[in-house]
Amino acid sequence: MLDLIGAVALLLWGLRLVKTGVIRSFGINLRRWIGSGTRNRLLAFSVGLLATLALQSSTATALMTASFAGSGFMSSMMAQAIMLGANVGTSFVARLLAFDLHFLAPLMIAVGVFTFSFSHSKSAKGLSRAILGLGLMLLSLRLLGQATEPMQHSRVLPALMASLDAVPVLAVLVAAVLAFAASSSLAIVLLAMSLTASGTVTPSLGIALVLGANLGGAIPPVLGTLNYGALARRVTIGNMLVRLIGCVVVLPFIETAARLLSDISHVPTALIVDVHIAFNILLALLMLPALRPLSALMRRVLPEAIENEGGPRHLDLDSLDKPAIALAGAARETLRIGDCVTEMLKTNLEALRKNDTGRSSGIAALDDEVDGLNSAVKLYLSKLNSSALDEREEHRSNEIISYATNLEHVGDIVDRNLRDLVNKKIRNHLSFSADGASEIEELYRVTLDNLRLAQSILVSGDEQLARQLVESKINIRNLEERSAANHRVRLRNGMIDSMQTSSLHLDILRDLKRINAHIAAIAYPILKRQGALCESRIMAGK
Repeated sequence: MLDLIGAVALLLWGLRLVKTGVIRSFGINLRRWIGSGTRNRLLAFSVGLLATLALQSSTATALMTASFAGSGFMSSMMAQAIMLGANVGTSFVARLLAFDLHFLAPLMIAVGVFTFSFSHSKSAKGLSRAILGLGLMLLSLRLLGQATEPMQHSRVLPALMASLDAVPVLAVLVAAVLAFAASSSLAIVLLAMSLTASGTVTPSLGIALVLGANLGGAIPPVLGTLNYGALARRVTIGNMLVRLIGCVVVLPFIETAARLLSDISHVPTALIVDVHIAFNILLALLMLPALRPLSALMRRVLPEAIENEGGPRHLDLDSLDKPAIALAGAARETLRIGDCVTEMLKTNLEALRKNDTGRSSGIAALDDEVDGLNSAVKLYLSKLNSSALDEREEHRSNEIISYATNLEHVGDIVDRNLRDLVNKKIRNHLSFSADGASEIEELYRVTLDNLRLAQSILVSGDEQLARQLVESKINIRNLEERSAANHRVRLRNGMIDSMQTSSLHLDILRDLKRINAHIAAIAYPILKRQGALCESRIMAGK
């Protein structure tokens, strides 16, 4: 049992390495590809299948797809088509791993370790990590076979399996719990394959375990999107509903299916994998034509009243012929972007304080929401008839677009720069000096105060607040210069913490200064209209 537990753990770790490696190497292109492949159902299905073959994780594909659906970049129907493809993709992965390729394991492990050690780019290291993960998965399958072989001589385990065989519903539930706990249906299918090969599990029980693995594998994406909007939750809950329906339909016929497949395939391992593939292909064939009613059902389960949680709420198309109302709605939507950016900064600061990467895991989703809302605001305002706008309304439209764009830039800095810097600090077990940490937190606090001030300026257009925000740039510059100078003093004094975190400290100061420059941009149009903005800070020559 210890050997079995260790082999399953190694398999899960290999899956994790492949997933993280592919995401780090191709994540941006993969996300863009998934988001663009929604022109029709078959194309969306193919995108889901190929993405899951690359990631070897339908959960990762589900979370990406749910994020796009929640941001309004794809319809629920196309998202469900991607999920059907992802389910088939993960069954094809099981088929590939079922081939006797264990002789490749040492080679792939060696290549992965070697290339990871000598690679310098992020994409190359990610690819090396994926190769290493594949090698560990192949090794784990060999260990699984060795661990399950002695079980056929056990008295307890066959009796336990016989009791599950007698109650297929219980077997499905047990496999679902295991797949949920492991966050991987693939791992449980491969375990069922090994147990069937050793004779511990009968073909009919193996089919029940495969059904349960498919059902349990749909649960982690549902939990992963609980804090998302209704549009995103429809994708994961709909996928779980499809799998549940499939289990209910197939479960009464597992004995018949076992006999038919045993006649076709005399190899137990192939039988289990074939059931896994056939189950997901059958679901795809049945549900692809029925995606429209499925989407309608999910809209009823998650009603229209909460449909726009993750998308724009205040952009009323019926108000486009009333510029004042349309501009007010666009401003309210832009305030939501500011709230998202504020949450990103707070979350990043908490992760920095607590040394907890889990706290920053939601920043990427918030950045996706910021990007989606920014695009929605700009598209909405572009539909306003410019000839119908007076000069003041034209200025107001430009102010809103400019502020929304600057907020998007701030979100990108937090997601791509500050989050990576915090993760690097945590990953390398580094800590700032007490004075250094205090200086960084002070700059975060002032940045958050300035963002709140900018939100007020967007609503009020108050000149005094605009002056205050621009003048705060001087305070930010002084804070940044003073902290950098103090940091250099600590370096000269030989403080170990400061030496180890020197680049992190200075990079965080630089990024927060850039963020404040984007925040202050809301004040410039207001001061320019009042004639209170100089064209240049450079003093005129005498």
